[in-house]
Amino acid sequence: MSNNIFFHYTCPFQLKDEGKLTLWLKQTAQLEKKPVNELHFIFCDDNYLINKNQQYLNHDTYTDIITFDYTENEGLCGDIFISVERVKENAITFAVPFDEEIRRVMIHGILHLIGYNDKSDKEKEMMTKKENQYLTLFC
Repeated sequence: MSNNIFFHYTCPFQLKDEGKLTLWLKQTAQLEKKPVNELHFIFCDDNYLINKNQQYLNHDTYTDIITFDYTENEGLCGDIFISVERVKENAITFAVPFDEEIRRVMIHGILHLIGYNDKSDKEKEMMTKKENQYLTLFC
């Protein structure tokens, strides 16, 4: 099986186990009946991500993740930008380990590509339920 999930770093950060994360992300997509065509995770700092937020979404706010969906037909395809700084801050705020929070944000991006949203309270509740479900599969 070829690797179609790629990890890029624009800041001093490196995931601990890209291979294990890749298998987990593919398993999640498979359980949702969505094959992975090509995904790029880009780990960056706040400034990098706020520039993307302003440039492409006209939002002038910090965020932990922006997902660009290029999916056509069935296979997932997209770029998922993650601010490592925001994830670190969120981990402190929610009193969870950083590694768990980074996985939550990564799976959040995948779930967006699959078609889940988080605009309404009901959608947020479903998104959190799915995140929790798939977080338990990572071991």
